[in-house]
Amino acid sequence: MSLSATVPARPSLASRILHATPILGHIARDISRDISTIFYVLMIVVTLIVLSVQTWGLAALVLTAVGFVPVMFALLIWVTLP
Repeated sequence: MSLSATVPARPSLASRILHATPILGHIARDISRDISTIFYVLMIVVTLIVLSVQTWGLAALVLTAVGFVPVMFALLIWVTLP
């Protein structure tokens, strides 16, 4: 029996911090158990955006788009990597 078979792998610091946050940790644990949970999370986010646009109008849509700019830049850089 080898020692590596009995010692569990230690999670990284980023993983421990993510799982320790109240809302994001709960969602991350659910996604790690069942990947289809991500679709429920996406539907909740889309619903929140729709409700905020209905409540506050175009300003909520513009702020949402401005918030996604860094995400799109990172996605475009990731796609163009060799």
